[in-house]
Amino acid sequence: MRQEKSSREEAGYMAFAGPRCLALGGLEAVALKAKAWVDGGETVPVVIYEDATGLPVHPDLRGTHEDVLRRLEARRARAAAASEDAEAPKRNGPGRPKLGVVSREVSLLPRHWEWLNAQPSGASAALRRLVEDAMRSGQGHERARKSHEAAGRFMHAVAGDLPGFEEASRAFYARNPERFEQLTQPWPRDIREHVRRLVAIAARDEAK
Repeated sequence: MRQEKSSREEAGYMAFAGPRCLALGGLEAVALKAKAWVDGGETVPVVIYEDATGLPVHPDLRGTHEDVLRRLEARRARAAAASEDAEAPKRNGPGRPKLGVVSREVSLLPRHWEWLNAQPSGASAALRRLVEDAMRSGQGHERARKSHEAAGRFMHAVAGDLPGFEEASRAFYARNPERFEQLTQPWPRDIREHVRRLVAIAARDEAK
């Protein structure tokens, strides 16, 4: 039981055919399970959802298992390359890039400039340090917001037509776990368990 719970917590993707969960885990494994379902002639459509966003993903399931895995690897490589390009410092002319530093005008009150100018490291370094500290402190809030949004999206996608959805949704957004558990109890088991899992992740992130 403990091992099953751990696998659910670590799942990154879920494949659903109607109310039934076919697989959960890494994208490659889940995609191959979905392919087996489709190739087996099943008529119920299968949809793969990503935990991190609550949104469906649509891997190309045509061809052999090797074809599917090769396309997924190419997709991952393109995403990684796009991320590197977005983070790389841009050069505006010849010479060595200045580590991505961008100069822009900043408007502050006189007392702010007095404080910055009094810093041993200088005004620019002090500003960068303040921004970095703010970014670190805001990471937890941003992670909680994203996981809460992901749980809401997934719940709407798989349970939007189920009895009690509107009330359960209100309990979810009101952070009322007892009411939410009660209202989701009649839902199909796989949908209920996975919705609750994402809601629990969101609650955990908000508590950090």
